[in-house]
Amino acid sequence: MKSNLTKQIIIALVLGLLVGLGMNLYTPNLFEPVDTYFFAPLGDIFLRLIQMMVVPIVFVSIVLGTAGLGDPKKLGRIGGKTIGFFLISTSIAIVLAMSAALIVQPGEPGIIETVEAEGGFEAQEAPSVIDTLVNIIPTNPIDAMVNGEMLQIIFFAIFVGFGLAILSKKTDRIYKLFDQAFELVMFLITIIMYTAPFGAFGLIASAVGGAGLDAIASMFQYFLVVLFVLILHAIITYGSVVKFLAKKNPIWFFKNFAPVMSVAFGTASSGATLPVSMSTAQKRLGVRESVSGFVQPIGATINMDGTAIMQGVATVFIAQVYAQSLSVTEMITVVLIAVLASIGTAGVPGVGLIMLAMVLDQVGLPVEAIGLILGVDRLLDMTRTAVNVTGDAACALWVNETEEEPEENDRPSVSQG
Repeated sequence: MKSNLTKQIIIALVLGLLVGLGMNLYTPNLFEPVDTYFFAPLGDIFLRLIQMMVVPIVFVSIVLGTAGLGDPKKLGRIGGKTIGFFLISTSIAIVLAMSAALIVQPGEPGIIETVEAEGGFEAQEAPSVIDTLVNIIPTNPIDAMVNGEMLQIIFFAIFVGFGLAILSKKTDRIYKLFDQAFELVMFLITIIMYTAPFGAFGLIASAVGGAGLDAIASMFQYFLVVLFVLILHAIITYGSVVKFLAKKNPIWFFKNFAPVMSVAFGTASSGATLPVSMSTAQKRLGVRESVSGFVQPIGATINMDGTAIMQGVATVFIAQVYAQSLSVTEMITVVLIAVLASIGTAGVPGVGLIMLAMVLDQVGLPVEAIGLILGVDRLLDMTRTAVNVTGDAACALWVNETEEEPEENDRPSVSQG
């Protein structure tokens, strides 16, 4: 991905911010038709183009990544590292979030009426842990792909890749077919990325124009606390992983990964950003295809550090608004629920609110209070998605640097000969 595309995306984001805010302040009556017929369709077209590639890239890359690892022991070792990394980083994220919220105290009693004014929030029921684990196994893999059930797709892809790894040379033709499919998908993604500046402009203009200054101002302290912790987590936690575990320069890492962060900010979806994230990790960070193809799709599904930060700050914020103190036991409960829930959280926009509803219910806080933060949630959703995909890349880089290069009997990529 060329640097001029990065500049174009950043310029588009700034222009979208200014245009959306300007229309909200000075021509509010004009904003709705312009958003309906221009901003929203512009953003939706880009989202649809990139979401079109999500299932193909996840399935093909995980099959290749699993088969490319070859040794089942190596597969288990990398899988253990990946899941362990995300569980620990999510724990760090929510502890940072709750600590910052307790220190700053963004919630003030007396703004509860805002919930009534904004229509509140209707909670959806989150699946139980047992249901999530059982439903990982698809009864119909094709149906799972049609419905975009990411955990089921990942399970089936690992299963197929495991079979290719065990059968080895007997399935070389099938392996080559998958490798060629991967090359095709990456080429199509490169073409789609030329539409990214237009999509970014439409998405940010629609989000900011719809929220407006009033919604942002009313939740300003909450907004700033979440934003601060997101940036802190990215720089300190992921920067430390890159520096001390991967033995790389964090500035080099963030500079090379910046284009993906800007795309993630625009789409607010880890899944939609995945194709671009993998391409950048392989081409600009030097992560091997087998590692990137295994770690990053899993990260896009279970790494929800940004969502955990939102849940931590929002829970403390809402408790403060209702003048209700959280006990140590309740805070530990929030941490455990947020970490465990992240495993079953799909990488789609807005899913964090469903998980937050579950957290609030467990600690006895009113779920309808989520209406307080709805005004700024879309903007924060964009930022926390950028943090999530950065964590995926940091994990992939660390795993790549701590695993040995493929041995001679490991399958080479078709593109490598």
